[in-house]
Amino acid sequence: MSDREPPRRRVPGPARPERPEGGSTPRRRPGPGARPARRPAAPPPSAHSSGRPGGPRSLRLGSPRPRLRMISLALTLVLIAFVVRLLQVQAVDASAYAAKAAQNRYVDYVLAAERGEITDRSGVALATSVDAYTITADPTLFTRKQLKIDDGPEQAAALLAPILGVDQASLVKKLRPANKNLRYVVLANRQTPQVWKQIKDLKSALTSKSSTDPTTVNVIAGVLAVPTTKRVYPNGDLAAGILGWVNADGKGGGGVEQQLNKDLTGKDGKVRYAQSGGVQVPTAGSTETPAVPGSDVELTIDRDIQWAAQNAITEQVKKSKADRGYVIVQDTRTGEILAMANAPGFDPNDLAQANAASLGNAALQDAYEPGSTAKVMTMAAVLQENAATPLTHVVVPNRLHRGDRLFQDDVDHATWNLTLNGVLAKSSNIGTIEAAGQLGKTQPKANEVLYSYLRKFGIGSYSGLNFPGETKGILAPASKWSTSQQYTIPFGQGMSLNALQAASVYSTVANGGVRIEPTLVRGTKGPDGRFTPAATPKKTRVISAKTAKTLAQMLESVVDDEQGTGGKAAIPGYRVAGKTGTANRVDPATGKYKGYTSSFAGFAPADNPRITVYCAIQNATSGSYFGGQICGPIYKQVMEFALKSLQVPPTGAKAANLPVTFTP
Repeated sequence: MSDREPPRRRVPGPARPERPEGGSTPRRRPGPGARPARRPAAPPPSAHSSGRPGGPRSLRLGSPRPRLRMISLALTLVLIAFVVRLLQVQAVDASAYAAKAAQNRYVDYVLAAERGEITDRSGVALATSVDAYTITADPTLFTRKQLKIDDGPEQAAALLAPILGVDQASLVKKLRPANKNLRYVVLANRQTPQVWKQIKDLKSALTSKSSTDPTTVNVIAGVLAVPTTKRVYPNGDLAAGILGWVNADGKGGGGVEQQLNKDLTGKDGKVRYAQSGGVQVPTAGSTETPAVPGSDVELTIDRDIQWAAQNAITEQVKKSKADRGYVIVQDTRTGEILAMANAPGFDPNDLAQANAASLGNAALQDAYEPGSTAKVMTMAAVLQENAATPLTHVVVPNRLHRGDRLFQDDVDHATWNLTLNGVLAKSSNIGTIEAAGQLGKTQPKANEVLYSYLRKFGIGSYSGLNFPGETKGILAPASKWSTSQQYTIPFGQGMSLNALQAASVYSTVANGGVRIEPTLVRGTKGPDGRFTPAATPKKTRVISAKTAKTLAQMLESVVDDEQGTGGKAAIPGYRVAGKTGTANRVDPATGKYKGYTSSFAGFAPADNPRITVYCAIQNATSGSYFGGQICGPIYKQVMEFALKSLQVPPTGAKAANLPVTFTP
């Protein structure tokens, strides 16, 4: 059966009247009895539908409403999830996410306060600070995700280690930390501007090369720098024992730098800035808390006198091939320390090259037996207690048996007929023992009296400087003195002190018998420019002015008299008071006597004292080891320089010339 139906037969209808020319055919309204118009013919049935039974059935679409409901419900659930999450982020956990975002975006670093200067008494800088950079890095910028290579930290460390002078392995450890979220590490502290310039130039070169060579990676793009300051010492090793040094953390590691670290340091500030790719974002908000500079510290030291003292002791220590030596210069009227020199010393600018044994301030930290320079305290006690006068006759035999020992002087001699003044001038141990025995009716009583004077002079006590590592020496109570100590302590063995304590004894005599606690700091100047003077030092009357004047005359005989032991300390035109010392030295390593401590102490002008100078040399092994021979010349050299520097004129008065011997 064909799909096409046979054409229907058309029934001819009445002829249509012709349309009038130039117009439309008028429609007739059907009149009564007219035949109704035919319905339009139905379209032919398609192949997929048929009005006849048995043909193909038509497909009817289901209602879309259930599907639309499901889609609407799904979209609603998704939107609800987004809204809930948005509420959680913006309302519930807003602060936590903001903090986390800030942590990843912002970098905080300390803005180091400028450390105060340390100057001498004239304002000359002895320790100051210069511009420097702390080299830092963002470890997240060295990862494979950032650099597209696995060994970014290793390559960066290999480039940076020679520039920074830091171990390569330690740099790798910092650039690849265990904490993967760490954004800030310090690679090297307080580097010079030249070091940072080298790093910047290297970064620029790598960046330029990477723009033309895709295989080149700028592995140090994440290296940054924080401006800071670096401690420098313009005079090298001058006064290093006093100044100390500053460690890698910017804190005082010794000396005044450590003692007054809080005043010198000031208060650090803080800077917070946004960064992207290791570069600060200038348009992003940043905050800064300014640092407060530290205070300047003015010392009592005179730089020129310090130089003279340090130069003199350094040369003599080298010449004598000694272990070490010290020189103290003190203003007798104020107690101010004008110089405190040690040899050998060290350069605080280059601690890596310093000898560990030379670090610190040996003049305050070494405790040793002073020897005959301590006899002035015994003589002060004898005079003050009216046990004898400078003219008292003292018969000094070749040997003296006391307790369990047989004592002798440093030279073998026949019996000497000396005055008490002569005992001091010739530095007789035997004569000193005999004089000290007059301090009490019994030896224990004499010991108690002598002990009380030693304590008044400051032996066995801290000086008052509060200096790091200072020793107070060793002085046992008189009741605990051994049989030999009863007789050795009067001439300076069996007890110990430091160089400043020894100098202070002579300054006390020079100051009319009044001990002034030594001072090293004159005051501080705060960030506002206001100067705050140091506290007034404590003063203690030790002996009378009359006794002090008599002692000064006796000490002149040590230097001026031809029988005295201190002739090499004489200064033309000036009256000089002084005392030599040569003591058996206790070796710190073994605790046994080995070698000698050579010393000289004195002041000038003797009749109107202004300056005290003390010198000591430990274990001289070349040439003479007698104090008058190797320390006397140092005393002269330093004292002459100090007198001229401070413009102290000679008094012009004649020396007392007390007798040294007597005729029996």
